[in-house]
Amino acid sequence: MALIELLSSVSWVSVVLFLVGLGFVIAEMLQPGFGFCGILGILSFVGCIFVTSNTVTEGIILTAFFSVILLIMLGIFFILISKGKIPNKLILRDSESKDLGYSGTVDFEKYVGKSGVTKVACRPVGIVDFDGTEIEVVSNGEFIEKDVSVDVIEIEGNRVVVKPQK
Repeated sequence: MALIELLSSVSWVSVVLFLVGLGFVIAEMLQPGFGFCGILGILSFVGCIFVTSNTVTEGIILTAFFSVILLIMLGIFFILISKGKIPNKLILRDSESKDLGYSGTVDFEKYVGKSGVTKVACRPVGIVDFDGTEIEVVSNGEFIEKDVSVDVIEIEGNRVVVKPQK
């Protein structure tokens, strides 16, 4: 009986605002980032609270109450993250290393000290031909023209740094 009375006092506008807000929040979760969908979802929920409230003061109090609850939940989440107690389903802990059998990465270390010729101008990113193998490279921030001989001076992960030959 109490549930029927509660449901009869809720207007269709607040139900629609709640469902729209829920839809926007789910869309934001599927495409992470605090953007357009997240803001619209929050505004829809706040609108739902104000439509359901009897007075503006009650709406402000309910919004503040739910905001405090959300901040407490966010604080607990950050505490759990800092202690490493978040389930593996939420955080990717695996890596694609050679030790685990992954071979999708190119070993650029063999190019240290090698010479090549730029196929396009490096501004600072360009392509260099190393004896028939073309690799994307970067300069030290300087502009290098096309068809210039360059030397590999450094490898940073998959980043090959070159400088012009003197």
